Amino acid sequence: MPVRLIALDIDGTLLDSRWQISEANRAAIAEAARRGIEVALVTGRRYDFALPVAQKIDSPLTMIVNNGALIRSKDGRTHVRHLLPGAIARNVLQITQPWRDGAAVVFDRPSAEQVMIESLNPDDSMRAAYYSRNKEFIGLADPLESCLTEDPIQVMFSGNIAPLREAEAALRAAPFAREFALAVTIYAKKDFAMIDVINPSCSKGSSLAEWAALRGIDREDVLAIGDNHNDLEMLTFAGIPVVMANCVAELKAFGWHETASNDHDGVAAAIEQFALREPTPCA
Repeated sequence: MPVRLIALDIDGTLLDSRWQISEANRAAIAEAARRGIEVALVTGRRYDFALPVAQKIDSPLTMIVNNGALIRSKDGRTHVRHLLPGAIARNVLQITQPWRDGAAVVFDRPSAEQVMIESLNPDDSMRAAYYSRNKEFIGLADPLESCLTEDPIQVMFSGNIAPLREAEAALRAAPFAREFALAVTIYAKKDFAMIDVINPSCSKGSSLAEWAALRGIDREDVLAIGDNHNDLEMLTFAGIPVVMANCVAELKAFGWHETASNDHDGVAAAIEQFALREPTPCA
């Protein structure tokens, strides 16, 4: 069956290690779009944080952001939105007090106060780059629970891997754990991890499936390319799952197709092999 939808993770997949889109990747996406194949960026990033990446691609794009909580067009039109109930967000914050320095609450707001944090430490080297790139979207709330005047998109945690693994364990053991979903992203080389607490119906995979159904596209006609833990459901859903050479080890255990790394035009190679030529099944 021909590929009708390409789902691309951004960080570690579409972007190289310098956070750039190669000309080969850009050209492959443009050719796929020219042939009528829909291309979706499927990412843990917020819409406004993913938009600068999308704007570097001169092709129509669907944007499945916040690990599936929102589906928008590149022009900002919202198609699907799954918010996290405010009461659940409050409970999440209450049981994760030990990790409060890396906590944020993310809202679907036009610009200001999209990302609420308790305090802004300019000497926080781990998060300084993110704060700098997103300063127009950041607001302060102390205590953080006080910002929950409406349902958020997610509660987000970031930090070193070991303490974030402890936070993940605490969340999974929570008596209300069925009332939210977790999307975990780990960058072992940087000793950095992120946890997104989102609506229980959400994941990259479930929202990709929802969008494919709305578009009348069968899963067999979906090519998905990813590199990290939060891509697992997306890759499991896709009829043609492809992992990057630089992906986390756990994803390589599934026997899915493997492409080159994000520093060697892996996205372009996968699109060329599976979308622009006749695909071959996994062994």
